[in-house]
Amino acid sequence: MAENNGSATGTAKKSFFKGMKSEFKKITWPGKSTLIRETIAVVVYSVLLGGFIALVDLAIKYGISAIGIPGID
Repeated sequence: MAENNGSATGTAKKSFFKGMKSEFKKITWPGKSTLIRETIAVVVYSVLLGGFIALVDLAIKYGISAIGIPGID
């Protein structure tokens, strides 16, 4: 029986990381102003969506309590 000393696995790992490095060089990274603008957009959208979900939750809570389902606060 032949023993596997792990050299094939090591070569595959090196090849993978070399490929990953070359792919990272192809990425067009956003500029600082684009990054800031898009980050602000994500934060604002997240806050608005959270507020909308809270309002829907509140409306459902009051709707359920208005029709008198017991056990719902």
